[in-house]
Amino acid sequence: MVGVVAEHLTVGRVAELAGVSVRTLHHYDEIGLVRPSARTAAGYRAYAAADVARLREVLAYRRLGFGLREIAALVDDPTTDAIAQLRQLRGLLLDRRDRAAAMVANIDRELRERVTAVETEDGATERPRLSGAELYEVIGADYPATRRTEPRIAAQVNAALGDARTVLNVGAGTGSYEPADREVVAVEPSAVMRARRPPGAAPCVAAHAEHLPFPDQSFDAAMAFSTVHHWRDPLAGLREMRRVARRVVVFTHDASEAGWRQRFWLIRDYLPEVAGLVAGRPSVVDLARAVGGRLEPVLIPWDCADGFFEAHWRRPEGYLHEPVRRAVSMWTRVGPAAERRAVRELGADLDSGRWAERNRDLVELDAAELGLRLLIA
Repeated sequence: MVGVVAEHLTVGRVAELAGVSVRTLHHYDEIGLVRPSARTAAGYRAYAAADVARLREVLAYRRLGFGLREIAALVDDPTTDAIAQLRQLRGLLLDRRDRAAAMVANIDRELRERVTAVETEDGATERPRLSGAELYEVIGADYPATRRTEPRIAAQVNAALGDARTVLNVGAGTGSYEPADREVVAVEPSAVMRARRPPGAAPCVAAHAEHLPFPDQSFDAAMAFSTVHHWRDPLAGLREMRRVARRVVVFTHDASEAGWRQRFWLIRDYLPEVAGLVAGRPSVVDLARAVGGRLEPVLIPWDCADGFFEAHWRRPEGYLHEPVRRAVSMWTRVGPAAERRAVRELGADLDSGRWAERNRDLVELDAAELGLRLLIA
């Protein structure tokens, strides 16, 4: 018996190796699914190599979603077609995945409708003011489809970061502009956006810009890309960035009438509601003054890879495509009625040639100055 036991593993050791509980192994033994081949002199279970191999096969089927009775049939009956069983299970899982994806899509559409247009008892329409995190819980599912790093803008951001080796990315989203050659820590309040950060992205902390959970001067630089306009208190957020880092780099825009709203044809001619969305926010000059910074213009290439709000300034047909709009918060915030009207009118003007006539000075430009700025302090 001593010699036999030496070639076997105890139940505790098998449980440790397999990543299951001893209680699970006892249950498998009781129902005859995985029975140990031997017992010690004291009567304890002892597992041979063949027992462990059977357990490995059972656990593989469990991970695939098979029930214990189905597993018993698979491992005990030599005539059972395991490949056919796996193919059947694969089909069921794919069907379940497709139905779940359809449900998520329906929920996303319903969320967009509810958060952007709420009808009151007297028939009026109100839109709740959403914070950045709340807003991206709605649009975050569509964000990665069109929001990618534009290398020419990324190069300008990297140059502004200077010699910083450690960087805090505030309001990081999916991390499109995080520099790969520096040590980055991200801050993102939206769980949806954090879940969509790619494998290998910088570690991400759930927090808000106005309350950064880091000691003073923890980083060489703090950056924020296209996020300040979602913060509840932009000035407080910028001061927090200044507190935790010796350098601040922020990609934002001049939301003034002359600097942005009249300069960009989409707002001027089709979405005047945007003016109400930015009313009362600190100006870009106020933001720079709050952290002792300077402003640097950011030109938008005509073939900009990142699908932010202004990106299709020379490709207006892009705004007719729903995936492009769904990944931009401004379209959600103006509400479905304004969105439908703008798309309808823009489509008509493209068909008639009116848009081309109005904006003929843009056709030859390789890049446009539409009020986008880097705030550098």
